[in-house]
Amino acid sequence: MPENRAPNGWWQSFLTALPAHTAKLAVVRADGSPHVAPVWIDLDGDDVMFMTSARSIKGKAILRDGRVSLCVDDERPPFSFVTIAGTTKTSTEPDELLQWATRIAGRYMGADQADEYGRRNAVPPEMLVRLTPTRVVAVRDLAE
Repeated sequence: MPENRAPNGWWQSFLTALPAHTAKLAVVRADGSPHVAPVWIDLDGDDVMFMTSARSIKGKAILRDGRVSLCVDDERPPFSFVTIAGTTKTSTEPDELLQWATRIAGRYMGADQADEYGRRNAVPPEMLVRLTPTRVVAVRDLAE
């Protein structure tokens, strides 16, 4: 199957389209076994932004080894997906946490609940994660 069967810039539009698709984040546990968990996302340029607890399996894995993979797919025919591999940086800076928690919540819960969810999610042990892509595979309309 050819990679990037989608027009340039398509993957960014796909990731930010509404209704928002939940991303599946893949990390490696301390014992070397894989772990996949859903995350809510948004983009900052080409970087994927999401939040997680520093105490969660995915949070601990990111702090130990910042390499991750992410998959976002549309399960409706004709099926499309984006996979991203890359490196992460984390932040616990309160203003950044609140800004991104609110912005991300607005995408998934709607503007009317964004502030409530933003305030709830922008507290320790939550951390902001910035995924900088090193490889993107984008496939549009797979079944056509």
